[in-house]
Amino acid sequence: MSDHFESTLGYVNTYSRPSELKITDMRFVDLAGAPMHCTLVKIYTNQGITGIGELRDFGSRTYAAMLKGRLLGENPCNVDKLFRRIKQFMGTGRQAGGVAGIEIALWDLAGKAYGVPVYQMLGGKFRDEVRVYCDLGVNTPGTKGDGYSMGRRLKKFADEYGFTMVKAVLGVESLQAIYPNEELISAPGTEVEKYLKAAQYNFDFIKNRRHTPYGPEFLKRNRAFDLVNTKSPYTMFRMTERGLDRYEEEVAHLREILGYKMPLAIDHLGYLNLEDAVRLLRRLEKYNLLWAEDMLPCTYTEEYKRLSQLTSTPLATGEDLSTLESFEELIVNRAVPIIHPDICSSGIYETKKIGDLAQRYHVAMAMHMCETPVAALATAHMGVATENFIATEFNAPDVPWWNDMIMGYGGNIIQNGFIRVSERPGLGFDDINDEVIKDHLMPGFPDMWASTDQWNTEYSNDRLFS
Repeated sequence: MSDHFESTLGYVNTYSRPSELKITDMRFVDLAGAPMHCTLVKIYTNQGITGIGELRDFGSRTYAAMLKGRLLGENPCNVDKLFRRIKQFMGTGRQAGGVAGIEIALWDLAGKAYGVPVYQMLGGKFRDEVRVYCDLGVNTPGTKGDGYSMGRRLKKFADEYGFTMVKAVLGVESLQAIYPNEELISAPGTEVEKYLKAAQYNFDFIKNRRHTPYGPEFLKRNRAFDLVNTKSPYTMFRMTERGLDRYEEEVAHLREILGYKMPLAIDHLGYLNLEDAVRLLRRLEKYNLLWAEDMLPCTYTEEYKRLSQLTSTPLATGEDLSTLESFEELIVNRAVPIIHPDICSSGIYETKKIGDLAQRYHVAMAMHMCETPVAALATAHMGVATENFIATEFNAPDVPWWNDMIMGYGGNIIQNGFIRVSERPGLGFDDINDEVIKDHLMPGFPDMWASTDQWNTEYSNDRLFS
């Protein structure tokens, strides 16, 4: 009888006490080239089940770790209650990644505790799978950023993996670097060269040398940060007619390779003021772009509204916004036809709320996604449960170990250009594959899932009123 009872338990969900579930710990691992610097968070409980979440690419684990003391001992199934407790710590973009990563892990935990997939807890599905659009990827050195090179690269990925939408990255400053002897940008002195050098240094520092000890490099890093964070209206960059010609030629080359049936979006167009953005977009209208992304800072609602009225090229923005409130002005004013959040900046339920508000104003939602399979699956669960969702980004077509980061999913996450959500509990996978990720740890973060006890008692008077 005892043997029969024990064998029967093997087929029973033993996580059957969700009302008694309590958070006992929170730990992290930082990965390099996954495709970016990606931080995963694992939340532990008194019943042995864990939830996995992900912070925004190139963010900081500190944004989540500092919230640990506000979560210990709480029931992770009270996702919305805990999210509202820590929501005030959601800044813009990567600063919001701590709260969003925790929220994703809580949904994963709640799904596992109740034995249901996350999408079901969001109200069920509008579709069985979400469309994925392919970006250029980031891990192939020496790829020239011209139209022919990018077109061939995108076509290769589309042909191999079945993607039916693609996106290229084409900036006016990068074109000036490719064609240094052409006068593509009018700017004072060597301002363009200074910007390009600062951008390259800043990216390299974040990617490869974040563990640099305090010293002279810090001042150099801070100066580079200041330069690349100058908002576009204040750079004094103007496109010349030759610059407009060259940009149009490169987009024509993209279309020559990809054809016109393939939906093509363009991102990182450059540091443009509103007037030059209008000039450029009018040139590009004949190429039938799916959208032009982040032409201006995402907080420039009035400028986006004006720009939308002056071009027939659809505009998209929003990856650096986080909360429903931060998207509201953009949506209510119908400043862009497509919003573009990141699940690792907004979290699962907040992103669904953003999508639902956008639908009320006839605005579509596509998703930014430059992270690991954890973020991809979180995006997919939200996407199938949100009616006006159209597609999510994929920026790791050249990361051979991307699918291997998780265990228990059963096959590749993206198949024939779609992510089909699993009926398995939570996000649909068992755990992180430590054997794979140990070979891809971020420099300066050598320990996987190291103790975070130093954050257990971090607390302050966070009351939002007096």
